[in-house]
Amino acid sequence: MAVSYDMSRVHQANLKILKEVDRICRKYNIRYVLDAGTLIGAVRHKGFVPWDDDADVAFTRNNFDAFMKVVRRELPDTMELVEPDGYRGGAAFYDFTPRIIYKNSRCHGDSGFMKFYDGKLNHLWVDLFVIERLPGSKAGAELTRFLHKAVYGLAMGHRYSLDFKKYSPLHKLFVGGLAAVGRLIPMKAIFAMQKALALKDRKSRGNKRYYSNYQPDFLYVTLESQWCEEVEEAPFEDTVLMIPKGWHQVLTEVYGDYMKLPPKEERVPAHSSQEIEILDSL
Repeated sequence: MAVSYDMSRVHQANLKILKEVDRICRKYNIRYVLDAGTLIGAVRHKGFVPWDDDADVAFTRNNFDAFMKVVRRELPDTMELVEPDGYRGGAAFYDFTPRIIYKNSRCHGDSGFMKFYDGKLNHLWVDLFVIERLPGSKAGAELTRFLHKAVYGLAMGHRYSLDFKKYSPLHKLFVGGLAAVGRLIPMKAIFAMQKALALKDRKSRGNKRYYSNYQPDFLYVTLESQWCEEVEEAPFEDTVLMIPKGWHQVLTEVYGDYMKLPPKEERVPAHSSQEIEILDSL
């Protein structure tokens, strides 16, 4: 039976984080763009997708580096930057995505999984994605993507657990083999590999871009530089936030017909296992 969620306070909390990201970026002349489901929300709903329980922003590399230099000292006490190496002293892996969490929220019950990640995944959050340059050649671009998938596979050896149900037999062999090797490599070294790989094409003169810290399933996403390197403002709930000038092309590349609503049974929060608790008055 489907669970009914009141998302109003969830969206208020996520909007608080987005407003802080926007405030910080405007203060330091940094450009960001709404991304993924949050970009769909901006275009299709002029705010959050009604059933969405997280938010996503993206930065080109120079803007991301500038943001990371100032974000910790700028965030209020109710929020915290959690970097990919921020779990279990950098020894555990969840993904390569930094996120800003809303500390006064709770999305899951207690579990071994939540304890393994120091409780930091039991909150609402805004994901921070990085848009990087791709090599100019098609072969070079494909090699970059393959290497990212391989490094991700190594890192999965340091996850709380592996769920092989969603993989084909060939992918089970690929992921399982990489994870087994990855367990022998300190996570610190794997984080260094991922960053070096993300930066290796920063001087590329090609006009293709990709998200270096997306999940492997979405590494296929390829952007043109003119779609994502210029921004415009868009109404979002009760404020105005930045979106890419090529928002239509970006959304079409990732989702196809992004204006079409998913089936009703899929209109549920994706990152919570209980009714989300907001523990302050907002």
